[in-house]
Amino acid sequence: MNRSGRLLCTLYLTTSAELAWTTVLEILHGPRWAACLFAAASLVPVIAVVRETLIRDLRRAAVVARHPARTAADEIVRGELNAACCERWWTSLGIHHDSTCPHGMRRSSAA
Repeated sequence: MNRSGRLLCTLYLTTSAELAWTTVLEILHGPRWAACLFAAASLVPVIAVVRETLIRDLRRAAVVARHPARTAADEIVRGELNAACCERWWTSLGIHHDSTCPHGMRRSSAA
């Protein structure tokens, strides 16, 4: 994990600990609904730490495999680019085709 990832994890865990302490104080001196709220809020930074470590593991796997990690957004963009047939199709919103385009028929521009 790089320096910024470690710093973020430290901040997340510190925030989670402070929210947990606030939960204890609310249990002792405040309303129960506020204690439940702070208890739930203290779990959110823990989820962020898990996410950061997952990102770290994906990056390490990508380095080992020597290709960048592909996200779902990358796959969606790749699929849309592969579905396009020519330059004019993109610029005319799917109405016109280049003269050399093998898909001379009209295609829907709905994604």
